[in-house]
Amino acid sequence: MCGIAGEVRLDRSPDAEAVRRMGPALAHRGPDAEGFFFEGPAALAHRRLSILDLEGGGQPMSAGGCTLVFNGQCYRHEALRAELRARGHAFQTRSDTEVVLRAYLEWGEPFVERLDGMFAVALWDSRARKLLLARDRMGKKPLYYALAQGGAFLRAPPAEGLTPATGALFASEPKALLAHGGVPRALDRTALVQYLAVEYVPQPRSVWDAVFKLPAAHVAVLDAQGFRLRRYWELPLEGGAPERLDEAGRGLVERLEGAVARRLVADVPVGVFLSGGVDSTAIAALATRHARPVATFSIGFEEASFDESRWARLAAERLGTDHHEERLSATASLDLLPAAVEELDEPFADPSVLPTLLLSRFVRKHVTVALAGDGGDELFAGYDTFLAHGPAALAARIPAPLLAAASRAAALLPASDRNMSFDFRLKQFLRGVGAEPSLRHQAWIGAFAPGELARVLSPELAALATPEVVFGPVRAAAARDAARGVRPGSVDEALRFFLAHYLEGDILVKADRASMAASLEARAPFLDLEVVEYAARLPASLKLGWRSTKVVLKHALRGIVPEEILSRPKKGFGIPVAAWIRGPLRPLFEDLFSEGSLQRSGAFEPAALRAMLQRHLSGQADLRKPLWTAAMFLLWQRRWGGQG
Repeated sequence: MCGIAGEVRLDRSPDAEAVRRMGPALAHRGPDAEGFFFEGPAALAHRRLSILDLEGGGQPMSAGGCTLVFNGQCYRHEALRAELRARGHAFQTRSDTEVVLRAYLEWGEPFVERLDGMFAVALWDSRARKLLLARDRMGKKPLYYALAQGGAFLRAPPAEGLTPATGALFASEPKALLAHGGVPRALDRTALVQYLAVEYVPQPRSVWDAVFKLPAAHVAVLDAQGFRLRRYWELPLEGGAPERLDEAGRGLVERLEGAVARRLVADVPVGVFLSGGVDSTAIAALATRHARPVATFSIGFEEASFDESRWARLAAERLGTDHHEERLSATASLDLLPAAVEELDEPFADPSVLPTLLLSRFVRKHVTVALAGDGGDELFAGYDTFLAHGPAALAARIPAPLLAAASRAAALLPASDRNMSFDFRLKQFLRGVGAEPSLRHQAWIGAFAPGELARVLSPELAALATPEVVFGPVRAAAARDAARGVRPGSVDEALRFFLAHYLEGDILVKADRASMAASLEARAPFLDLEVVEYAARLPASLKLGWRSTKVVLKHALRGIVPEEILSRPKKGFGIPVAAWIRGPLRPLFEDLFSEGSLQRSGAFEPAALRAMLQRHLSGQADLRKPLWTAAMFLLWQRRWGGQG
C-alpha cells in the first residue's frame, strides 16, 4: 500500500518544490521509501509501504516512455504477467506495479479493465503527453484531484465527458494537495450540507470546492483536448445466477475462499481483523484453510452493550487462531479524537473510526497486512435497516397524520444510552417511513433531515438544505439504476445504495484512513471482483427474509463458521456516543457548541444547535447522530480551516 501525488501542467512547468512537499504529507501511507519523478510537464511523488518484492518494485516506475505511481494491490498479477510475457514483455521485478505499467503499454487506456484489485493509479505517458488517473471498481483506494485551466482552478466537479483543463494535481489524501500550496482552500458549501445529512462528503465532491474525488470505477485522462472522465465498470444487474439456496451457497463459498487465498499472498506478515461477527469470522475461517497459524485481532469495550470481544474469543478458540485482543475505554477514545481529525482531513462522522484507528495501531505491532470483513453487509443485506424495509413499505400506507402522531409519541420515550436501543430504533424507523422509497435507507442511517438542517444552519447555508441538494447524489444514482431496470424501492435498489454510497463514502474511507494512519494494509475479500459480481446477480430473496439477513451467506457458511456466530444478533462496530457526550466528552462538546465557537464557525445558527445539545445532555432526547456529526465538522474546521 502506498501514497501517490503529483502535478501535470500542459501549459507550464509544474512546481517541483511543491510536489516535493506533497510526498512527506503521505509518509504514513508509505514509510518504507520515497520517490520522485520530474520530466517536462510532469512531477510525480510516491511513498511506499513494501508488501511484495521488498527489494525491487520501487516507484515511480518507468518503462517505454511511461511512468507510473500506483497505490494498492493487483491480484492475479502472476496470470497477467504470464500473458504479457507471451506478448513479448520482459519484466525486471516481481512486483505487481510493473504488471500494471506493462498492461498499459500493451493495451492503452482500457488496461484498467484488466486489473483485478484495489488501486488508485496515476500514469504519465510522455509519448502522448497525457496523464491518466484511475480508481478501482468499489472505491477501496482513494484518489483526490484538482483541475486548472490556465491560472484558475475549477470550482465545481466535472461531469462525465470532456471538461476544458490544462493542468491537474492529484493525491491519495487532501492533505497532500494542501501541502502543495497552490490549491484553493475554500469550503464547498454544498458538500458541507450533504455531509451533515449523510455523515460523510459524497463523491465527487470534497469538502474543498476546488478538490474532487475520482469516483470508483472511473478513469480520467488529461491531454491536449482537456480532461475526460468516464466510467469503465457497472455493478451487474440481478439475474443470471443460481436461484436455489444450496447451489448459490456453494458458488459463493468457492469464490470467497479464492478471494481470501489471493489476499494472503504477501512478503510480509498477514493477519485478520476478527470482531466475532459473521463476516470477519468467515474470513478468518477460510484463511485457516490456507495458512497456519492465522493471527487474529479484536478490540473490546468496557461498556457492556457495545462489547463484542467474547464473540471474537469464541470464534478464535473454535478456529484455532493465534488471537490478540485490546480494550477501548472512553478515555482512550478522547485521546484518539485529534488523531482521527488529523488523519481524515475531511469531516467524517462515523464514530467507529475511533476503535478502527486503535485496532489498526494494535494490529500493526504484529503484522503489515490485515484481512477484514468489509462489504459483507452491503452485498448480502446485513444491516438492520433491511429488516425494516418490508414493514416500512406497509407503514408508508398509513395516513400521514397518524404517522406524525406516532412520531410524536415515540419522541416521548425515555432516551437510552445503550447501543441500538428500542427507543433509538423506533425513532429512526418512523423517521424513514415517510421518505421516498429510494431515499428510505439514507434517511434511516443519516444524521440530519433537510428540514432539521434548515433550522440549525446559518441563513446562507440553510438555503441549500433542500431534498434536491441533500439527496442529489442518491437520487441521481437511483435514476441511473431505474434506467437500467432496477425497480425503485426494491431490495436490489437498496443494496445498490449501500454499495455505491455508504460503502464507498463511509466504510471504505474509514478502513483506508484508519489502516493507513498506522501504515497497515487492509484487504477486503468480500469486495473481490468475482464475489461482488456473483453476489449482485443473486436474487434478493436469497439475501433477505422477513426476519433474517444474509440468508445465502449464512447458509453457505454452515460447517465453516461456528453455529453460535451464525445465529447471534448483529452488533455493529459502534461506540457509546450518547453516553460519552453526557460523560467524558461533555466538556469538549460544551466547548465546541459554545456561543463563541459557533459564531466563529459561521456554519450554524448557534441557538438552535445549543438547544439540541441541552436536550441531549438533559436526557430529554437521544441526539447522538446529529450532535456527533456537527461536532466532527467543528473539530475538522478548527484543524483544517474553512469558514461556513
